[in-house]
Amino acid sequence: MKVLVYGAGGSQQFPVIKALTDRGAKVLATTNQPEKIDLLTKAGAETVLANMSDKERLVEITKGIDAISFLVPFFLANPLDGYEYAKNAIDAAVKNNVKLLVWNTSGYILPIKIGNPAMDVRIDIADYLKNSGIPNIIIQPSVYAENLLGPWTAPFVKNDDTVTYPTPEEMPIGWIATKDVAQFVAQAIYSPHLAGQSFQISGVENLTGRQLANKFSIALNKPVQYRQMPPREFGKILDGLFGEGAGKGAEKMYQEITDTKQYPIMHSYSLSEVLEKLPVKMTSIEEWVSQNIESFS
Repeated sequence: MKVLVYGAGGSQQFPVIKALTDRGAKVLATTNQPEKIDLLTKAGAETVLANMSDKERLVEITKGIDAISFLVPFFLANPLDGYEYAKNAIDAAVKNNVKLLVWNTSGYILPIKIGNPAMDVRIDIADYLKNSGIPNIIIQPSVYAENLLGPWTAPFVKNDDTVTYPTPEEMPIGWIATKDVAQFVAQAIYSPHLAGQSFQISGVENLTGRQLANKFSIALNKPVQYRQMPPREFGKILDGLFGEGAGKGAEKMYQEITDTKQYPIMHSYSLSEVLEKLPVKMTSIEEWVSQNIESFS
C-alpha cells in the first residue's frame, strides 16, 4: 500500500511515517520546507515538496496513491486558509480515485461554531469531506500531551515544580500522546471497512489540573503543583511563536471557559469501544512524562 502523508515534517504527522512503515506501507511524505527532506528520508519515506495551496501540485503527487493521512495545521496566519487546503487535498484525492482518506482533525469537531475560526473550520471541512464522496475515516484527538512540552508549561515544571496551562484546575482533560494518535491513524488506514465513521479519542485518564500535577510528581519523583496560566499570558506566548494575533482565538476561548466555568468535554467516553475497532496500546501520562523527562528536569 502506498500512503500519502500530508505535513509529514510537523510534530503530529511525523510519527505517522513510522506507524505506517512498521505495517509495511510505502510512505510518500509531503513538506513545504526543504530543510525537512533529509529528516523525512531518514525516517523511511519518499519525500516530495508540496504546498497545500497549489491545487495542480496536489493532483500530481496524489497519482498512484492508495490512501491518505491528512491534517490541516491548527496555527495558520489565516485559519480560513485551512479550508482551502482541505478542499485542494480532497479534490486531488477524488480526481485520482484514492481508496481512503484518514483525517486527523487535531481536536474535537464541535457541534456548532463558537467564533474561533481555527476550530470552526473543522465543521466546514467535515461537510466538504462528506459531500466529496471519497471513503474517509475521521480521527478526533482530544488534547495532545505534547502541548505540555511548550514554553507555557515545560520551563515552569523544570524551574518552579509547577505544571502551568491556561485551563482552570477543575477542568478535566484526557491528554493523549502524539505517538498514540499516529497509531490510531495508521490503524484506520488499514481498516477501510470503517469508512464513513468518526472516532473521538483521548488518553485513558480524564485528569483535573491537580491530578495531572500528581502524575508529574510520581514520574519526576518530586512534589509538583498546578497553576492556571492567565489566558492573556498564554496568548502572548503564542503570538511570540506564531506571529502577532496567533494567540487571540486561544486567549478568548480559555478566558471564556474560565469566566463561565462551562468546561468543554476533552475526553472520549467511548474510548473502550474505539479501541475494539482500532486497537492501540495507550500511553499513560506517567509513562509519557518519563519518556520526556529531559524536558522537565
